[in-house]
Formats: sequence, structure tokens, C-alpha cells
Amino acid sequence: MPVTLRLALGNVSRSVRDYSVYFATLAFAACLLYSFNASGDYLMAMGLNEAQLAVLGKSRDILGAFSTFVVLVFAVLVAYASRFIVRRRAAEFGLYGLLGMRATQLAGIVAAEGVLVGVAALAAGVALGALASPAFGAVAAFVFGVPWRLAWSFSPDAALATCGWFAGIEGAAVLLSVVDVLRRPLVDLIERSRAPERLVLTGRGVTRAQAALAAVLLAVVWGSCVVQPGLFIFLILPMGWMAYVATSLVFRLVASRVPARMRRRERYWEGLRAFALRQLEGHVSTSCQALSCTCVLLSCAVCMVCAGLAFSVGQRAAGAVDPGALAEASLAPIGYVGIFYGESFLVAAAAVLALQQVSQAADGRRAYATLAELGADPKEMRAAVRSQVGAAFALPAAMAVAHDLVGLLLVRQLAMGVSDGVFAAIAALSLGGTLALLGLYYLLCVRECRRVLLG
Repeated sequence: MPVTLRLALGNVSRSVRDYSVYFATLAFAACLLYSFNASGDYLMAMGLNEAQLAVLGKSRDILGAFSTFVVLVFAVLVAYASRFIVRRRAAEFGLYGLLGMRATQLAGIVAAEGVLVGVAALAAGVALGALASPAFGAVAAFVFGVPWRLAWSFSPDAALATCGWFAGIEGAAVLLSVVDVLRRPLVDLIERSRAPERLVLTGRGVTRAQAALAAVLLAVVWGSCVVQPGLFIFLILPMGWMAYVATSLVFRLVASRVPARMRRRERYWEGLRAFALRQLEGHVSTSCQALSCTCVLLSCAVCMVCAGLAFSVGQRAAGAVDPGALAEASLAPIGYVGIFYGESFLVAAAAVLALQQVSQAADGRRAYATLAELGADPKEMRAAVRSQVGAAFALPAAMAVAHDLVGLLLVRQLAMGVSDGVFAAIAALSLGGTLALLGLYYLLCVRECRRVLLG
């Protein structure tokens, strides 16, 4: 066995805690990619009539078009996960360089670790998608109005398509990781996990320009949702990217302005508020990226789940009036895409927050240990952990609600076959359910971060 591969295997097994988060993220991405591509096979396993087959035939083109968007979402997710693992392992890679390892060997270790975890995650994700086929089939059966029955299915074509997409995404992520490691000096690699992050371009004039740009981008995105919904749907990819950039700028403004204002208040020196704020500022750059990604994913999840449920209800109303209208309206593909995308985005948002919180907790372990040695009150230390994790959840949740207040207006214009009362109930259920799941996930993250930081 080559030395590079042997070192990669040892590193992965030794750093199982870091790689478990990375592995779970990649496995969920592979599972959802496979399940999305295999959605037609889930339905074919249940027996469809001619009208339902007609709807399914139309839906294949729609699902194929939307598959590009879900690939882009998971590409961003995998890239963020790869950046997380490189930051966590940077000191070890720097040590290899100090020992005289050549750049090609170091690149081989980074690439081998990424390939090993990626292949294992791909196999686990496809297997999980096949095992969960009855659950995904139940969602598809509900949307398409098909009687559900317990049936397992495996789609070789979907598995091959998933392998192709996943190989491209993971290959690009591994390449970026290799470049990131090789371009940094050894001292930068060794101290990377300890050095606090800083926001660039934070001068007063630049900050005002960023605020103006964020306002313009939000005006374009929100305005098109309300005034020109057709234009928003036609340009959904660039609109989504503009929403991400605007959200990132808003979080940058919060990160640069709020700490300075808090330091001018007397309450800043109460308890461990100053310590908790410094911990947040130590990861400000990656936190802004992670929270922006989470916010956009959460807002999209709420709107798409609401749209999926609304279109499903509208489809049933149309079928009750005219049984032949189901194939003509073809609302089922839209409903399935909405519900499935909502579930996918919720999983992606949870994965991004998990990576961000676990990384921040692992990096802050030494600071909390020093604080304990100085005799800090354990109760106040637990409160500091809650504050750190709470900020990571409260900021994207608040901004996601702001996006959804506008996005749901767009969904309401599209779901004309649903009464106002039914749509309000669906919207409240979608938004409330998402926030409730986010609250539950917050409690789990607080518990895990306490275990890492406080023992």
C-alpha cells in the first residue's frame, strides 16, 4: 500500500470525530440526490393509471430541469464542508510540511482523504436512499394522489446519475482543498485553527457601500416576488444568488456594527458577555458565510414546502371537480418538487449549522479550559455557550422570516386554486414547523457544544 494512502487511512480513522460530521453531510447530500433522481421509480412501483402516467411523463422534464438547481445547492454545501475539514486539519498538514514532505505528497494525502470519505459517503447515501424509498414514495404518492403501498425500489439509472454528479462535486471540492492547503505558508497552516478571523473591507465608506448594495439587491429580489412573480421564477437562479449575497452583506453589517455598539454599554462587562462576544468575533468570516447559506436555505425550504402542499391541495380540488383536469393541470410535479426541495434544503441548512457550531466549539475548547482554570462560574460558562449557539440560530431564523414574508406572497399568487383560509393555515404550518425543528436542533447543538467545551 502506498505511503500516501496509508497515511490518509490513518488520519481518517484517527480524526473520526471531525470526519463523522463531514461524512454525514456528504452522505445526506448523496441520499437526497439519488432520491430526487429516483422519484419517478418510486411511483412506477405503485401502479399508475393512464392519467397519472401522463402527469408523470410531464413531471420528468420538470424534475430534470430542477435537478440542476439541487446540484448547485449541494455543491455549495460540500464545498463548505470541505473547507471545514481543511481548517480543522490545517495544523496537521503544516506539520507534514515541517517534516520535509513534498508538496505533491501533501496534495496526495489531502486528495486521498477526500476521496476515501467521499466514496464511503456516496455508497452510504445511495444505500440510504434505496432503504428509504418507501418514505420518499409516500411523499410522492401523497402529491400525485396515488394509493401508497409498501414497496422498495432501486434505480440503476438514478444511482449512475448520482455517482456522476457527486463525483464532479466532490472532485471540485477536493481540488479546492488541495489548492487551499498548498498555497498557504507552513506557519499559516499551523496557526490557522487558532488565529481569529477578521472581516475584510470594513471601513466606514465600504460599509456604507455594502449597505446600499444590500438594499438594492433586496429591493430587486423582494420587488420581483411581489410585482413580477413570472420574472422571479424565470430568473430563479440569479435571484437566489442575489438573495444570498444580500443576506451575506446584512450579516457582515451586523458583525461589524453590533459588537462596537455593545462595547459602549455597561452590560457588556456583566458575566461572560465580553468573552462570548469575542468567541463569536473569532469566527466572524466563516460564520457570516454559514449563516447566510443557512438563512437562504431556510427561507427557500419554507416557501417550497408551502408551495408543494398548496399545489397538492389545489390538485385535489381540481380533480374533485373534473377528474380529467389532473393530467391537464399537471400540478403534481410542482407540488412534489416543492415538498422535496423543502426537505432537502432543511437538511442542508441543518448540516451547515452543525459544521459551523462543531467547528467553533472545537476551536474554542482551549479558551473555555483557560476560563475554567481562572475560576469562572460554571453557570455563566453554560450561559456563554447558549449565547454563542443562540446567535447562530437567531440571526438566520430572523432574516429567513423576513424573506418568507415576501416569498409567501409569491406562492399565494401562484396557488390561486386554494382558498385564503387554507393557504394561511398551510403557510403557518410550513413556517411554524420549520422554526420548531430549528428550535429542537438548537437544543441539540447546545447540548453537543457544552459537551465539547465544558466536558
